[in-house]
Amino acid sequence: MSTIFDKINNKEIPCYKIHENDDFMAFLDVNPIAIGHSLVIPKKPQDYIFDMSDDDLMAFHLYSKKIASALKKSIECKKIGVAVIGLEVPHAHIHLVPMSKVGDLNFTAERLTLSSREFEDICSQISSNL
Repeated sequence: MSTIFDKINNKEIPCYKIHENDDFMAFLDVNPIAIGHSLVIPKKPQDYIFDMSDDDLMAFHLYSKKIASALKKSIECKKIGVAVIGLEVPHAHIHLVPMSKVGDLNFTAERLTLSSREFEDICSQISSNL
């Protein structure tokens, strides 16, 4: 069964892509809880993150670290929060969320509404810091 992340990876659905390599892709969440909220996915479909091989899991986290570093340089915040929830889409993914207080990492909070231009500007800013 193809997920939304498979469709994004296969370029069937557009996204605000921050970066990709042969194994992973990072893009902005279109229903963000904070400005710059990003998603990192493995290109190889895997439902549960802890079913990944040790090497793949390590590479996934190291790639996420690279994206988090660029995100921190781009968005004013104290830290980049990391969340692995994995219930809404059956494809392993890591949420990277700029935060200045604990409450900023609240997935039940109302989502932000941004224009395409705002998403493009944020994406460009993050990408330029890689």
